[in-house]
Amino acid sequence: MPTSSSSGPQHRRGNTRQRIQDIALELFAEQGYEKTSLREIAERLDVTKAALYYHFKTKEDIIISLFEDVTRPIDELIAWADAQPRTLETKREVLRRYSEAMAAGAPLYRFMQENQATTRELSIGHTVKTRLFHLVELLRTQDGALADQVRCVSALFTLHAGMMFLQHIDGDPEETRRAALEVATDLITQAHHDA
Repeated sequence: MPTSSSSGPQHRRGNTRQRIQDIALELFAEQGYEKTSLREIAERLDVTKAALYYHFKTKEDIIISLFEDVTRPIDELIAWADAQPRTLETKREVLRRYSEAMAAGAPLYRFMQENQATTRELSIGHTVKTRLFHLVELLRTQDGALADQVRCVSALFTLHAGMMFLQHIDGDPEETRRAALEVATDLITQAHHDA
């Protein structure tokens, strides 16, 4: 079968707005958010600062737009889960979809993890916190034993551990993600042992 270089993420990344987001995120990862200027982003892109300014006025605008684009699947997941019964199967599906959404946005989530103080100061900080608390409420057992509620919350943060804290271990990141999902699923299942 012929392969096409115009399919997948590379083709999607062809537009200027997304190229700016990608390059900015690379620079933020390399030298930190605070130390990166719009001028440096423009230079890396080989465009004028005015051309960059046409799309984004500030670094915060870039991060906010990237955050909104990358986290849209999580907002869709939350909306879907709100309309579902709070069954074990629904919670397993929430974990599966959340794991996939985090993997798809891995560079942004790593930036947010490594720049927690900056993230809290930006307007997205409140959104992140609100979303996490909503996910916790979707996953936890409403009337279960305290240990089971802890298991439900731990399931969510097991996925975060797989993404953020196990990224430096040897092996394939996708295998690490699947292993974290397996452990998270075990935790949520154990929390619903009476169901």
